[in-house]
Amino acid sequence: MARKKGIEVVSTNRKALHEYFILETFEAGMALFGSEIKSLRLKDCSLDSSFVRMDKGEAYLFNMHIKPYAFNTHTSLDPTRTRKLLLHRKEINKLAAANEIKGQTIVPLEIYLKNGWAKAKIALAKGKKIYDKRETLKKKDLSREMERGFKNKFKL
Repeated sequence: MARKKGIEVVSTNRKALHEYFILETFEAGMALFGSEIKSLRLKDCSLDSSFVRMDKGEAYLFNMHIKPYAFNTHTSLDPTRTRKLLLHRKEINKLAAANEIKGQTIVPLEIYLKNGWAKAKIALAKGKKIYDKRETLKKKDLSREMERGFKNKFKL
């Protein structure tokens, strides 16, 4: 069976970009069962309130919701079960060391299919303060206004 080429985004965590400064990103594979990958291909996935935790030298993804596959004939799985992330040892060590620093955490940014394989884009992140969030919103609004001005200028 030939695998699809390219990247197909399944789910994104937009809230993470609002809540955290992204310091570094990593690509991790995910240990899934057959019915879970079928649900991911149907884009039945949510990253709301999900997080990554390091445990005994391994990375795990908690609270990611994958809707149970409708045509599954075997026993159904818990939709929010803990899923193991597949990373290289150097990446795990780097994430574990950085996670020990106060104020830094590991968050999932998006789930996607790359050449048919389920991948998670996770990030080492630092929490934003309220004034940082306001500053980010101001910059976003300013850039939107500038884009509108350029569009109107060139339409003449």
